[in-house]
Amino acid sequence: MRMTLHTDYALRMLIYLATKQGAPCTVSDVAETYGLSRNHLLKVARRLGQLGAVTTLRGRAGGIALARTPEEIGLGTIIRGMEESLALVECMGTGESACVLTPACRLKGVVKEALDAYLAVFDRYSLADLVANQQTLAGLLGFGAEAPMAITPE
Repeated sequence: MRMTLHTDYALRMLIYLATKQGAPCTVSDVAETYGLSRNHLLKVARRLGQLGAVTTLRGRAGGIALARTPEEIGLGTIIRGMEESLALVECMGTGESACVLTPACRLKGVVKEALDAYLAVFDRYSLADLVANQQTLAGLLGFGAEAPMAITPE
């Protein structure tokens, strides 16, 4: 299973915003930090806004910020909302399947079970879980002191 870059960038943007602890930033800040396309991240931010995870702030101190607390932003919800399609095989899509095996094939059921298990793991976690090592992340993102020399796994 593989998530799209759109979803990957969305998760990175959320980690960035959560690490900023509510301080607004610009999409350009996020793009520069990660070395990603600002135009692509604008689309990501817009979609995260539609999902209710990000809010836009106008004015002099404007930018983007989390719309909810990290504890309220479920990873499974974000992944489902960001992915255009979770149809891993043709017969799982909304259109008609061209596969001649469709009437008797059991693959669709197996793939659906695997997808459900994949998403169930993400459903157990929130954005807060991803930023539990906030101090280390802040250093790596350039928000605080120098990035630590060694990173210990959590």
